[in-house]
Amino acid sequence: MPEHKGPENKGIVIGGGTMGADIAAIFVGNGWDVEIVEPNEAMRESLESRVKASAAEIETGKPLGKVRVRAAIGDIDWSGAALVIEAVWEDLDAKRKVFAELEQAAPRDLPLTSNSSGFPTTQIAEGMATASRMFGLHFFMPAHIVPCVELILGERSDPALAEKVGGIMRDLGKKPVLVRKDIPGFLGNRIQAAMIREALALVDAGYASVEDIDTVVRYSFGFRLVAAGPLLQKDISGLTSVNASAKVMYPSLSNASEPSRLLQRIVGEGKSGIRTKEGFYKWDDDSIAVTKQRYARAIRKALAILREEDAAAAARPAGSSAAG
Repeated sequence: MPEHKGPENKGIVIGGGTMGADIAAIFVGNGWDVEIVEPNEAMRESLESRVKASAAEIETGKPLGKVRVRAAIGDIDWSGAALVIEAVWEDLDAKRKVFAELEQAAPRDLPLTSNSSGFPTTQIAEGMATASRMFGLHFFMPAHIVPCVELILGERSDPALAEKVGGIMRDLGKKPVLVRKDIPGFLGNRIQAAMIREALALVDAGYASVEDIDTVVRYSFGFRLVAAGPLLQKDISGLTSVNASAKVMYPSLSNASEPSRLLQRIVGEGKSGIRTKEGFYKWDDDSIAVTKQRYARAIRKALAILREEDAAAAARPAGSSAAG
């Protein structure tokens, strides 16, 4: 295991799929260099151009960093590396194999992180002698655009080193949140899963159509989520009514422990959404193109609002902290 030397101005990404390329772009778009490992030769051919295209979309005004594509972890030049992010497919054995190799190859003081969206950090780090430097670092698609990233502590993760990882993310323009206990789904996916479970339970029970569920979310509480998270919004609207309505609604909310009937039927028929041109909705090439363009435009407008608010917040004294 080599010593860590040189200034820290480079990221290391393992995996050159969609998430890996966009995560690499976060470094490059902020003027950092990146080394990205992808064993598949065909994917390597377009990897540099994909990373640079996403990096240009970040629009930091900084010159783009350099992209170096590697075929294997053994080919990495570790000089200047500040952080390693694993972004291979969601397979526990594959991830453990990557971390076993990283533990031997990476400088001993270099943080090692996984972008897994499902496996607990502790489970991935099982068997690692240096599990104290291993963390979850969960990005949301598209990773180079969505500001938030979840930093997850495993049972043996070093909280002090987690502060360093969070600082790197802030330097790269991200909004890190600390998940203090290793739990499946972390924060964002758990909250999102609870909403989707209830939404599909309402469809299954015949209360509403898929289209009306999407409309009520987008044009009611979803519309204001950019302005305030769910708990801040309830402070604004008043907690007395929140408490009263919870007493009425909570007993009837879905507590299903398995996916909805509708979801299981659709997946069982081999339908997965846009990729197969049928899911909750039916798709053709035109509707896919229009939806993707609208989605990207809305995401960018929401990002502009958040960036404007962050700049304003940075210019004023720190406010009061949250209770609890």
